[in-house]
Amino acid sequence: MSYMEPEAKIFSCSNSVYLAEKIAKSYGIELGKVTFSEYSDGEFQPSFEESIRGLRVFLVCSTFPSSDNLMELLLMIDAAKRASARHITAVIPYFGWARQDRKDKPRVPIGAKLVAKLLESAGATRIMTMDLHADQIQGFFEKPVDHLFASTIFLPYVKSLNLENLTIASPDMGGSKRAYAYSKFLGSDVVICYKQRKEANVIETMEVIGDVKGRNIILVDDMVDTGGTLTKAADMMMERGALSVRAICTHPILSGSAYEKIENSQLLELIVTDSIPLKKESSKIRVVTCAELFADVMHKVNSNNSISGKFLM
Repeated sequence: MSYMEPEAKIFSCSNSVYLAEKIAKSYGIELGKVTFSEYSDGEFQPSFEESIRGLRVFLVCSTFPSSDNLMELLLMIDAAKRASARHITAVIPYFGWARQDRKDKPRVPIGAKLVAKLLESAGATRIMTMDLHADQIQGFFEKPVDHLFASTIFLPYVKSLNLENLTIASPDMGGSKRAYAYSKFLGSDVVICYKQRKEANVIETMEVIGDVKGRNIILVDDMVDTGGTLTKAADMMMERGALSVRAICTHPILSGSAYEKIENSQLLELIVTDSIPLKKESSKIRVVTCAELFADVMHKVNSNNSISGKFLM
């Protein structure tokens, strides 16, 4: 007697449909139908247009700003719980508010912990996400967290470049663990950038620890926001004799003048995933989809199979 995988359904928040459709196609099912009713004052209400009683539901929603995305996810989780779903997995390719993972000065919130509690209180029974800004955020949850790494889709691309004299670089001290993990799999050297900020999104000073002369550099980071750190690091490394500088960033937030900074910098290429939709196209930005990664892990979770093979870092 062959084993039948339990039935599952995939639904999406309104701003993540572009990715959810690719995940559903890779999973092998149609994206579930959900509608959003909106009141004139901006209040909205999701409604599942098909039965989910007794099923595992995957709710795909990256919680990038505005906060409406997070609110949509919370309401969908609550609706699924009240519709008697058996398991409710919040699939959050980009986990927003993750930079608030600790008190870095007095009288500030720990936003990531608050979001974790909100998701659990709404009724999520499992969390699936990718490249959290800080690994310890997993500990904010009492429910299982599948923390996937985009390295599983980035590394094949990097290897396909066949770069000689490859060096992996971290744009800051906090990303050194990620840089060393990439270098281990690629057999490359590592350099670290040391930076000091005057305030959020504003860099005061930056220095490079290590030799970049005659090397092809790949900067690795979990996200790119204003692009200030990456472009400053790329320009500095080229000034110090690097042959080329590319960057790998999982989540393309790309706010403010990020696109202009990237276009005007000496970055040869910025490789990102589609965890967040690009606001516009750029000749320097290459998007690698994470849909197959999530679909594969969702299959394994639904059939109670191990997903440890997806953790390259």
